[in-house]
Amino acid sequence: MSLAPLRVKFGGKNNARIARRSLAKPAGFTHIYLMTLRIAFQMDPMEGVDIDADTTFALAEVAQARGYQLYSYGPDELSYNAGKVEARVRPMHVRREHGDHVRFETPRVLDLAEDIDVVWMRQDPPFDMGYITATHILEMLEGKTFVANDPKWVRSCPEKIVPLEFPNIIPETLITRDKLAIDAFRAKHKDIILKPLYGNGGAGVFLIKAGDSNYTSLLEMFFGASREPIIAQAFLKDVVKGDKRIIIIDGEPVGAINRVPQKGETRSNMHVGGVAEPVTLTKTDLEICAAIGPMLKARGQILVGIDVIGDKMTEINLTSPTGVQELKRFSGVDASALAWDAIERRLKRST
Repeated sequence: MSLAPLRVKFGGKNNARIARRSLAKPAGFTHIYLMTLRIAFQMDPMEGVDIDADTTFALAEVAQARGYQLYSYGPDELSYNAGKVEARVRPMHVRREHGDHVRFETPRVLDLAEDIDVVWMRQDPPFDMGYITATHILEMLEGKTFVANDPKWVRSCPEKIVPLEFPNIIPETLITRDKLAIDAFRAKHKDIILKPLYGNGGAGVFLIKAGDSNYTSLLEMFFGASREPIIAQAFLKDVVKGDKRIIIIDGEPVGAINRVPQKGETRSNMHVGGVAEPVTLTKTDLEICAAIGPMLKARGQILVGIDVIGDKMTEINLTSPTGVQELKRFSGVDASALAWDAIERRLKRST
């Protein structure tokens, strides 16, 4: 059986995108991919990733298997140049082989509005002015090239601030530089968590117990290191049971992993030694996802990871959420494939 190519128009570009149609085909095949998408990953160097854990590697691996053309570049290679959004990219090929998992072709400069179909913004925080500037530049691609996650809303939804839109499902939270306000918050809750407002990976997270003599010195350290407010939250004792990472694709939960802190540690992030284990979604988890899912979908957030301790959501991770590979190992759910499915659906609806 032969099929005519499918061309999908997006934002005025009439590029050959992707045809994905169910046909009678050999067992084990669910779709035939007739055309390619051109994908640019804005990311930290692919050479340094852990191929057994990195979500961007998993996204690239699935994309390559679908026949997409892959490119990568770092935020420092992104430019606004005389009305064009450009990047100095490297064509990229990945494979699941330790020590030889990526190969690059000769770098070239591409116009991201004309030469690329999808940009994945996947560099790790810090959420600093460099990061924010990159979102402004990528926002100029709106209506021309699909960007995931939508950079306007990534910029406007810092991961510890956007949960404040849902006060009934988060722990009691204070964001301030006012020491007297923090003193009062601590007096009310006794044990509290202090952390930088724009930190990531568990860095700079402290449990301050009632009577802790380091409290004032710790505040001095925070205030001396940055002009930003800090975030204080009531300590959730359920953290000893783990910090659940729920993966949400285009507004819908697809699965979760549990991250258990090491003995004597309150942080469960895998960056600081938290151990991942399988877990199922509870009724409360699904209620949390139902509360935030429509907002995430409306704001163009394709791949999101939320953190839940007990019955409270602590963060909504939009920048470069992790946990996709662990989820697949534990449950068989391929969130990378589901993310690409979601992007394809959005591209087709744009015609």
